[in-house]
Amino acid sequence: MKFTDGYWRKRDGLTVLHPAHMLDSSVTPDSLTVYAAVKPVRGRGDTLNAPLITVTATAPAPDVIRITIDHFQGSKPKHPNFLLSESPVDLGVDGVSLTSGALTARFSDGENWGLDFLVDGKRITGSGWKGMGVVDTLDGQHFVHEQLDLGVGETVYGLGERFGPLVKNGQTIDVWNEDGGTSSEQAYKNVPFYFTTGGYGVLVDNPGKVSFEVASEMVSRTQFSVAGQSLSYLVIHGPTPADVIRKYTALTGRPALPPAWSFGLWLTTSFTTSYDEDTVNKFIDGMAERDLPLSVFHFDTFWMREFSWCDFEWDTRTFPDPPGMLKRLAGRGLKVCLWINPYIAQRSALFAEGREKGYLVKRANGDVFQWDLWQAGMGLVDFTNPSARTWYAEKLRALVDMGVDAFKSDFGERIPTDVVWHDGSDPERMHNYYTQIYNQVVFDVLKESRGEGEAVLFARSATVGGQQFPVHWGGDNSSTYESMAESLRGGLSLMSSGFGFWSHDIGGFEGMPDPAVFKRWIAFGLLSSHSRLHGSTSYRVPWNFDEEASDVLRGFTHLKYRLMPYLFGAAREAHETGLPVMRPMVIGFPDDPAAAYLDRQYLLGPDLLVAPVFTEAGDVTYYVPAGRWTHYLTGEVVEGPGWVRETHGFDSVPLLVRPGAVIPVGARTDKPDYDYRDGVTLRLFDPPIGRTETRVPGLAGETTLFTIDRDDATLTITRSGAPLPWNVQRGPAVTALAADEDSCTLTIE
Repeated sequence: MKFTDGYWRKRDGLTVLHPAHMLDSSVTPDSLTVYAAVKPVRGRGDTLNAPLITVTATAPAPDVIRITIDHFQGSKPKHPNFLLSESPVDLGVDGVSLTSGALTARFSDGENWGLDFLVDGKRITGSGWKGMGVVDTLDGQHFVHEQLDLGVGETVYGLGERFGPLVKNGQTIDVWNEDGGTSSEQAYKNVPFYFTTGGYGVLVDNPGKVSFEVASEMVSRTQFSVAGQSLSYLVIHGPTPADVIRKYTALTGRPALPPAWSFGLWLTTSFTTSYDEDTVNKFIDGMAERDLPLSVFHFDTFWMREFSWCDFEWDTRTFPDPPGMLKRLAGRGLKVCLWINPYIAQRSALFAEGREKGYLVKRANGDVFQWDLWQAGMGLVDFTNPSARTWYAEKLRALVDMGVDAFKSDFGERIPTDVVWHDGSDPERMHNYYTQIYNQVVFDVLKESRGEGEAVLFARSATVGGQQFPVHWGGDNSSTYESMAESLRGGLSLMSSGFGFWSHDIGGFEGMPDPAVFKRWIAFGLLSSHSRLHGSTSYRVPWNFDEEASDVLRGFTHLKYRLMPYLFGAAREAHETGLPVMRPMVIGFPDDPAAAYLDRQYLLGPDLLVAPVFTEAGDVTYYVPAGRWTHYLTGEVVEGPGWVRETHGFDSVPLLVRPGAVIPVGARTDKPDYDYRDGVTLRLFDPPIGRTETRVPGLAGETTLFTIDRDDATLTITRSGAPLPWNVQRGPAVTALAADEDSCTLTIE
């Protein structure tokens, strides 16, 4: 939201108060509170009719400082609030500053108002002249804003899933969940958190609507504003983007580790297509006949009867024996996912049950909230009611007991604000936060029923903390190269916002993709953390496009399954540290200026660079950071830093390995969930002088450690842990190989 008319003037109809004079402060062992007048106070007469703005600094964790700006403090507390995990901090507090770890918030004393954030005495950002503001409008609305300075060349990332440019500078962004597809400024997953190349991140601690002006209203500042009389935000010191994400996810929650089978290929019925068990079996048989190994089969919306979503009852006209069918699918080694949402159609028997028991959201007059969008007369489950949560969970648990392994928790964005919630939640704050409760209910059912480490969602909506319940997919895209690129931008933006796992509809959701689009998207989809074939009005089995599509899908599916020792290691890292599996280049190379704006390529884990191809002809241009990078598929070497232009067939894609990396390669191509240490091959790429270590994960938390020691003449690899078969791939620089049970020595030219 913009409050100014140019740099000097305010917009008509606004009264804005800015701190101008720090009068005094109050210090406790845990906080610093500063009282600022909105004009200089030089005598007793200046204290009359002089508003005060109260600014409080606290520290919820080391290297993190919370700033709370208050005008009037008499408002009734509102909820919900984000759940943050605070940790003990050794604070340094005096009358003008508060220090948490390496980060200090320092206020300017006297009439020269300012707030600086310092690391080791160096200013990384701050709120200067007219940065903080309390706004009143002629129609009685109130807002609080803050502006934090941006340095020369400083770029901003995050704010949830956004399909425009990855760098947010110059953008106006409202954090407000909407069902808007992937081609607009709206987003399904809005997160009021960003990080910058200046060495810090910012979380606005408000689950409602937060409006950001990122180097837009004030081109050298990031502004954020909320309605009301108070604003609270946290500054998180890095210094690197990876450090910021680690500390941010320590506060807001780390992603659960998805089961290994979920990293395999998912095939769905698609949305409005006609299907029954025979159709499902035809697809599964066709995939098996073509050596296209599936892990998950997903039943989309019409597994239930039309006009009855969601009653969680199978449409027995097309699926007369659901338990038997699920058992037969499990016998073929497949997991099963079902589409659900939190909306209850009026025709469903659950609507009457939910209405009678008070489980549906109500209007102020006590009527059930209803509309005809999506499903006729639908109501909305009130997840703020513990009994409603239990009721909804029991419906899902019955399906899990029947043999369902996962749920696609769709929707959760169209949440009204003209309603009354069971627990008294503020409707504006609940609009974005609803998805957090919804997805947690679904995730917990799977975790409790299937066990720790076996729960996985395919969720569309999210807010702060939603990363705890993976996986999220990018929503309703289109079957074009442009939509493929916007999907990638949305995913990288989400990965910049604390989310560890992400997927998208291979080939695009809307429309029937051209065979070339479909085949190019396959490489991108199988080199994402999770991979799903899904569409709207047409099936997404590859032979519906051409037989080459089957060959392309086979090649990249086999490639992903062979890479699972590496990918599952990256997944463990996401679970343990918050660093995403798919990473914007700026996270991996924060000191390389060329990496700042790259949004058509990404890191897959720490050591693989992926540059999807967005043309039928296979022309692709991508950037390679410094060093000798190796094409994983061909062994060709590319010297960086610099831009590379190549042409790739449908069976190829730029997939480069960072110099010095060790890539563990699995022995199987038929499934993603196996003991990755059994028959593992280690691929070494320009191993450096000295010692490096790599861990190959098992599925139950165990790992095997390989230690690589290299001097000028020899390279020795030592294994610890379980005594499993293993190999080292011989490269062109290897002239001799000697191996025994515990080590392998290679002589280097």
